[in-house]
Amino acid sequence: MSQGQWYPPEWPDRIRALAAGELTAVAPRRAATVMLLRDAGTGGGADGGTTGPLVHMLRRRTSMAFAGGMYAYPGGGVDPRDDDRLIGWAGPPLEQWAARLGVATAAEAQAVVCAAVRETFEEAGVLLAGPAPGAVVGDTTGDDWEADRKALVARDLSFADFLERRGLVLRSDLLGAWARWITPEFEPRRYDTWFFVAALPEGQRTRDVSTEADRTEWIAPGEAARRYDAGELLMMPPTVTTLRALTPYRTAAEALGAAEGQDLAPVLAQARLEDGELVLSWPGYEEFTRHVPAAGPGGGGA
Repeated sequence: MSQGQWYPPEWPDRIRALAAGELTAVAPRRAATVMLLRDAGTGGGADGGTTGPLVHMLRRRTSMAFAGGMYAYPGGGVDPRDDDRLIGWAGPPLEQWAARLGVATAAEAQAVVCAAVRETFEEAGVLLAGPAPGAVVGDTTGDDWEADRKALVARDLSFADFLERRGLVLRSDLLGAWARWITPEFEPRRYDTWFFVAALPEGQRTRDVSTEADRTEWIAPGEAARRYDAGELLMMPPTVTTLRALTPYRTAAEALGAAEGQDLAPVLAQARLEDGELVLSWPGYEEFTRHVPAAGPGGGGA
């Protein structure tokens, strides 16, 4: 089993309680996360001769209630206000996005894509928006940008108001939908999360601004997966799975172009009782299968 995998010690008891009807699954909250890519040798810093794209990752603070200490991508929950009114939009129409994301309405598709773009700005200082279709903001490092970013984080400012005030349109064509994972039913905090891929816009750079992270880095997907396998980086199954899926691509643009062919069928963990053991699995991803004694204390980390 991969050494970087992580299982909270309370999971076995929660799985048993769910199977026994003693635990009611909570409804998952909509969320989005972005695998932000740049080609090696761009964006500053030494890449050590790395070829292929690098992905921006952050390590969530251990104090975080969900996935503390895990390496992840910028992301977070949908702001319900992003369903409320149409925003300046560039790229595929909302109806096309709704079909791609598997949601019922254009408003819901807008909210999910808004979450992806807003969270990337909030947690990495990178904004996938511009003054017109085909244009993108070149620099978001000024004090006025930082004030807006903090207001978005605090939810004092809606994303629609932010875009309107600055005269910007969201560049949905800079995003590609890559995967969709739903937190297991036995978790107390559940998310229905869409994973997107995007390339770092020219002129912009990431900043270590997330209050939820204690470390950020650009890393080759294959190297991050290797360090996960070696037990050096902790990650949840969706993170390492999407990293492995990025390894064949030679450039950020190539990975973005491959997004349309990715399967967005939701991935949901299953737990079952088999031969005296609880078996936890993610269908289609056998490396994460976990066997736990059906009675007695539950296991912790891998």
